[in-house]
Amino acid sequence: MPEKIKEIQPPSGLARLAFRAPLWLYRWGLGWLLGSRFLQLTHTGRKSGLPRQTVLEVVRHDKRDNTFYVVSGWGESSDWYRNVIENPQVSIRTGHQRFQAYAERLSPDLAGDELVDYHRRHPRALSQLAGFMGYRLDGSEADVRALGELLPVIAIRPQDTVST
Repeated sequence: MPEKIKEIQPPSGLARLAFRAPLWLYRWGLGWLLGSRFLQLTHTGRKSGLPRQTVLEVVRHDKRDNTFYVVSGWGESSDWYRNVIENPQVSIRTGHQRFQAYAERLSPDLAGDELVDYHRRHPRALSQLAGFMGYRLDGSEADVRALGELLPVIAIRPQDTVST
């Protein structure tokens, strides 16, 4: 089981500005510089009803159906996460793509599968990200899978591929 080594809070002040810097690249039409490892998510504020935007790291992009998988690093308290759970109709921009999409939380089993796959491709990156999120991993598949049960993993699919 991942060991919780510190409680973390979303950044504020200057750290928040630094975290939001990639958003400005998208606003200036330069989001493509971030490649396919990041996407800009536009979602609807659950209280205000206004459009909100954030930039997220892509855990995996399934090119067959153009589905993007992202993790809520701040857990269920993240504003963007709570917004997409309330209203899953979103839009994304990544690379040179822009489209309407539907966001859906994966089951803990599928979330664990995604993080195990990510860990196989990027073992150091996942360990660093886990540490940043306040967790220590022992590197085992079971530990990585358990992290997927703790942190929400979201699948973002183009609207035209979602069956209702």
